Amino acid sequence: MATNRPSCGGAALAREKGIPLAELSQRSFDSVDERDVAMRDFFLQHHVELVVDAGYDRIHAKPFLDAFAGRIINVHPSLLPEFAGGMDAIEQAFSSGASRTGATVHIVTAELDAGPILLQEAVQILEGDTVETLRQRVHEAEYRILPQAIRLMEARLADSTSVR
Repeated sequence: MATNRPSCGGAALAREKGIPLAELSQRSFDSVDERDVAMRDFFLQHHVELVVDAGYDRIHAKPFLDAFAGRIINVHPSLLPEFAGGMDAIEQAFSSGASRTGATVHIVTAELDAGPILLQEAVQILEGDTVETLRQRVHEAEYRILPQAIRLMEARLADSTSVR
């Protein structure tokens, strides 16, 4: 596991379970490329086949994207292409007057939030919602579709490996 936020719950769980962990706060590196090369090397050293960006709030640099092309997925809190490009998608949807938003899992490419979509789930914006109640329902949708998308990618990777 790698994180840009060493204080996150996932990092604590990795430490507790003895899962290899790279703590890659941007402050520790002179550039985004340097950070992503360190993350790439850590993942390659540990034979990572699929990268799952969940709560990862940084844009990957070219060396990382090239090393894992077609094998990085991201969960985004909107129905892409709506409200792409930022960590405030739920707030944007809420304040826009939209009747629905949702969650998307997509393959990461060099173009931010524009890679092929694997799964989406719509979430209605209800009368009386607050940003927090909407955020909770969007996160519940993310929790449902992310494991499904991981299984889809595992199947794709297994198929592509068996063809070689």
